[in-house]
Amino acid sequence: MTTTTSTRSTERLSATTLLRFATAGSVDDGKSTLVGRLLHDSKSVLADQLEAVEHASRNRGQQAPDLALLTDGLRAEREQGITIDVAYRYFATPRRRFVLADTPGHVQYTRNMVTGASTAELAVVLVDARNGVVEQTRRHAAVAALLRVPHVVLAVNKMDLVDYAEPVFATIAEEFTAYAASLGVPEITAIPISALAGDNVVEPSAHMDWYGGPTVLEHLETVPVSHDLTACHARFPVQYVIRPQTAEHPDYRGYAGRIAAGAFRVGEAVTVLPSGRTSTVSAIDALGESVDVAWAPQSVTLRLADDIDISRGDLIAPVADAPAVTQDVEATVCHVADQPLVVGQRVLLKHTTRTVKAIVKDIPSRLTLDDLSQHPAPGRLVANDIGRVVIRTAQPLALDAYADSRRTGSFLLIDPADGTTLTAGMAGTSFAAASGDGAEDTADAEWDF
Repeated sequence: MTTTTSTRSTERLSATTLLRFATAGSVDDGKSTLVGRLLHDSKSVLADQLEAVEHASRNRGQQAPDLALLTDGLRAEREQGITIDVAYRYFATPRRRFVLADTPGHVQYTRNMVTGASTAELAVVLVDARNGVVEQTRRHAAVAALLRVPHVVLAVNKMDLVDYAEPVFATIAEEFTAYAASLGVPEITAIPISALAGDNVVEPSAHMDWYGGPTVLEHLETVPVSHDLTACHARFPVQYVIRPQTAEHPDYRGYAGRIAAGAFRVGEAVTVLPSGRTSTVSAIDALGESVDVAWAPQSVTLRLADDIDISRGDLIAPVADAPAVTQDVEATVCHVADQPLVVGQRVLLKHTTRTVKAIVKDIPSRLTLDDLSQHPAPGRLVANDIGRVVIRTAQPLALDAYADSRRTGSFLLIDPADGTTLTAGMAGTSFAAASGDGAEDTADAEWDF
């Protein structure tokens, strides 16, 4: 009886979809409290976890358990009552499984939102009903738009502190929706909540009968999520070349890696980039067995009909749908390091499994978040700046536009001296069109590729 019940539960859970989402907002907007309320009210908190939170809350002189402590795990976070690092939480309801990234609100930790939202299909942006839309709110909306997060939820929190007034919510929702829409966010859902009291988080609020929309959890459970990576351009970054050279496999040559997007089939004509050599897929090995077709995000080994010089960092793609190869990269970036990014700086560019030397040829513009205008020729980007860059690489890259593929259109700029991540980049145009002038030739004779 127990085994049957467990099996049915597992089958039911595996049949549900997975939603990756991130929370963001300014300091003290209540992100961690919202996450804690979601976990608590959806019965996703273990008894010993809740007991530990209740004990910690009593030690701090609080009568009710501080649900924010369910996510603020670092000692410094609990002492200061803020979120510093990205806190990942996994939970499930009968309708869907969730991977949640609770990101910090301080300006100096905006870079962490880039990490949390880079794989998210939905972003929950919190706003304090008393303060309305502030600069950090606009910054988080810009990051969500830049990372092409398809769904954004505006959670107007602390409605209990403004007497659950509908006009307050309507004003904030109208301002944020207009701003996010101008960034190109395709879907915006506004929900009035009180994370502390639980209004409209999991259960509908009895204090806001003027609101007829979904609760936060209801929206998370029902928002459409597309995981069909097979419809994308097929891309296979090579991670490792397998040559066992044993008596059993004397001539085996396979190229191992994880399919970034699309599907590959035996007999399909493919090209290897950046060399441009072509061949056909002779076999696909997955989990020790030969298969006729494989798709993202499976980890497989491809075998080709011809012996081609292929190594880690090369990209295998269909001949009919191969990306362009270039050494000149124009992209929108979010600078995440404390040290600035300047014109002429030497960097390493990491794209999928390939890392090449590069130089920053130009920084045409920096985005001004207040009015979304472009500040021309800033010369540098400092921490948390969003701007346009032009990069010249030492070796060709097979780079897609980020708008076409979040996986093969993104890259990192790395400090070659100590390996520090400097910048997260998205190739191609962004939500705000960069000026096309001044990005051609800023010659650097010292390191000109």
